[in-house]
Amino acid sequence: MTLPSHPNPALTVGDDNKQGWNQPHQRRAGFHNAHLLFRRTLMVRARRVLELNPLPDADIARQVASSGLTAHPAFSALVVAQGASSLFEAAAPDFATNRVHSLQSISKMHIHLIIGELIADGHIHADDRVGDLLPWIGSAYATARVQDVLDMNIDNDFSEDYSDPQADCFREEEALGWRLPKDDRPEQTLSDFVASLTGSGTMQTTGYARYKSANTDVLTLIAAGFVDLQSKIETIADAAGYEGAFHISLSPEHLPAFSGGGCLSARDLARFGLLLARKGRAVFGASVGSADFLGTTMTHAGVLLGPKRGIIRYSNHIMTNGRWIGHAGYGGQFLMVDTRSGRVAAFLSVLENESGYDDDYMSTVIDGLEAICCCG
Repeated sequence: MTLPSHPNPALTVGDDNKQGWNQPHQRRAGFHNAHLLFRRTLMVRARRVLELNPLPDADIARQVASSGLTAHPAFSALVVAQGASSLFEAAAPDFATNRVHSLQSISKMHIHLIIGELIADGHIHADDRVGDLLPWIGSAYATARVQDVLDMNIDNDFSEDYSDPQADCFREEEALGWRLPKDDRPEQTLSDFVASLTGSGTMQTTGYARYKSANTDVLTLIAAGFVDLQSKIETIADAAGYEGAFHISLSPEHLPAFSGGGCLSARDLARFGLLLARKGRAVFGASVGSADFLGTTMTHAGVLLGPKRGIIRYSNHIMTNGRWIGHAGYGGQFLMVDTRSGRVAAFLSVLENESGYDDDYMSTVIDGLEAICCCG
């Protein structure tokens, strides 16, 4: 007897090659509930919580108001913090600063911490070839240096164009646990997906970063050969002192999707930023990352992010202008950490246009957060 069933609507791909939770009319609810909608997730809580004491700053409130960020229809939440104080908090009427939100590519900053630690400890080296660390890798990465993968400085066939429904980044989502394959096929593992990618895998020469989330997948697989990634996530959670839970989607072989699967509240994303401001010094337990690697990140040339981003460059798997470090996320997220003052801005929003991305909007977000964080 065959029992009645139907495809999971949140994970089923439509004609536009987007799954239910990422359809434009459902994306806001999807980003606000992604941790409940992914195929599988890891959930971790910290053993001790970093207290964020309210210390409202009137100047920041005025800067936020003038930026227009919290008035935009995409806005979800914003938290500005420094040391152990919350200087500003705001949320949209349908959200809250303590509610979990998809971080998308802000999740990549975990790889900065993990790979930085592996390099500092001598387990891997920036000049190592990926093919020597992952002998089974395909042509897209076999000859690439770890440093160029960290800097988004790789030329291969992987495409990440959110306006193209057939771009490889959407096929990648099956391996990240974000969608189901059509026709009840088995789900492709992260390692199989990465191994299937083709191209020269050489350093590219356009002068601008070629943003490829598959680079993060490669670094995840390299790191998995040296550390237990789930245990490392627990260490990072303890070091940051989250009050809520950190969620991250898992690949079919249960590897964390650092390329974009992380979910945190705005308050806890600020705590993650404060961990980076402390150069990895822990609230509780072991410190994480490498202060030397972070220092190198600030001076390393990296690769310019793009023609609309001025001096902002991609360096060691984070974005920096030489003063702040941070990262953007698909849909409208940004975490910025001013390395001089230690001030952090955690911004979450959801664009509901067809592609889920708007380059001009992200420029406005970065400019607004820069005025808030780097005012001294």
